Amino acid sequence: MTGSDNATISALYRYPVKGLGPQQLGQTMLEPGETMAFDRAWAIENGRGRFDPANPQYLPKINFLMLMRNERLAALGIEFDESDSTLTLFRHGRQVVKGALDEPLGRQLIEQFMAGYMEHDLRGAPHIVSAPGHSFGDVAKCLHIVNLASVRELERSLGKPVDPLRFRANIYIETERPWVEFDWVDREISAGEARLSVFTRTGRCAATNVDPRTGARDLAIPATLMRHYGHQDFGIYASVVRGGKIAPGDGVQGR
Repeated sequence: MTGSDNATISALYRYPVKGLGPQQLGQTMLEPGETMAFDRAWAIENGRGRFDPANPQYLPKINFLMLMRNERLAALGIEFDESDSTLTLFRHGRQVVKGALDEPLGRQLIEQFMAGYMEHDLRGAPHIVSAPGHSFGDVAKCLHIVNLASVRELERSLGKPVDPLRFRANIYIETERPWVEFDWVDREISAGEARLSVFTRTGRCAATNVDPRTGARDLAIPATLMRHYGHQDFGIYASVVRGGKIAPGDGVQGR
């Protein structure tokens, strides 16, 4: 990274339940080999699925409720209290259900709401699943990073505003030029007190076409990326190689 590629952390997010909305963080502690604490710690099986909490394994996201096919999820806001794993869901700003994800009754309350709200998308009764130490990310435990300068470049290609939350990143950064993040692949970067190893670009799916505020499928982002840039990549994945605290305003620097 050159001097003209100075970067800072703009915002931090985690997604306690796969497919549901984000929780913004003022800071977080990263641990080597882990994603953010509580990120994608739970998922909602679409009908009785194959996830075994006693032997947790990666499963394709088609097994779970997710934005690529279940865009109504985007219209639900969340609050999450990590002290007791309580999830509160909102629709149009009004609370619709609240329950502790680590307690059978709390999960049942949320499952019952989802059974009605997602009725036409379900293959069977929804089930909230988890396992200690497991994350339901699309890629093995890592962080997803998106450059806001690249978002603005994509907006110019589309001729329309693009909410950065469409990309469901953990770390949003500000840099002086778009696409600099692609230069970091196979390199290490520092972020706050932590050090990250960037290992691949993020291929985008149809989930990014869904407006994260309304649930409307209103853009064609993968197709636009392919048409203008010859690929469908947007953002990068990085693993944590040295832990530490990160927060908005922290610098991001290459090696």
